[in-house]
Amino acid sequence: MADEIKLLRLWASPFCQRVELALKLKGLQYQLIDEDIWNKSELLLQSNPVHKKVPVLFHNGNAIAESFVIMEYIDETWKHNPLLPKHPHGRANARFWANFVDEKVFKTASIAYLGKDKPQEDGIELFSQQLKMLEGELAGKDYFGGDSIGFVDIAAFFIMHVYGVVQEVKEAELMTQEKFPVLFQWLAKLEANDLVMECLQPSEKHLAHVRARLSVLDEEAASKTKAA
Repeated sequence: MADEIKLLRLWASPFCQRVELALKLKGLQYQLIDEDIWNKSELLLQSNPVHKKVPVLFHNGNAIAESFVIMEYIDETWKHNPLLPKHPHGRANARFWANFVDEKVFKTASIAYLGKDKPQEDGIELFSQQLKMLEGELAGKDYFGGDSIGFVDIAAFFIMHVYGVVQEVKEAELMTQEKFPVLFQWLAKLEANDLVMECLQPSEKHLAHVRARLSVLDEEAASKTKAA
């Protein structure tokens, strides 16, 4: 009996795109279910009652939430084309850098580009330092995973991509090829991969989505300022 795999997602979410690429790299067949996160479905609320967020993977009716948890589940369930290294130290190192992307780079980028929670100036220099750390880990390799796309590549690529779109909308120059040549060479390799690009929507659609979200954030910030 074939596995039934469904992915509850928001098409623009880098966290959902991670899971989709993991499934594609494993060569698995799956069904996409688009979620309206501003009008959350009963399916989402029942399958992820703690965080009430996408992505949620359904495997033969069983729900798994959180992108990294799902990616590890996929890797443990379908052993071919491994996403994590075989050696325990390599696996631990991959988890460390994936966590660094989410807990450091993603959060700092929100400050650097959007001034979220703290002044933008506080985030810009730190963001640059963190990208240099990623370059240091990537130096001398085609991918963070070595010769093929692995766990950290999946974790980092879609975060970098979405903030590349934000950068274009904001007309900022925090990430440039001149500043980060190693990262941009890595990005180019991933953008040349058909499976990676299948996870992304057309550029204009993504730009329109980001513009709309930034407009909402600006309105919310203005309302808070007036209320204060």
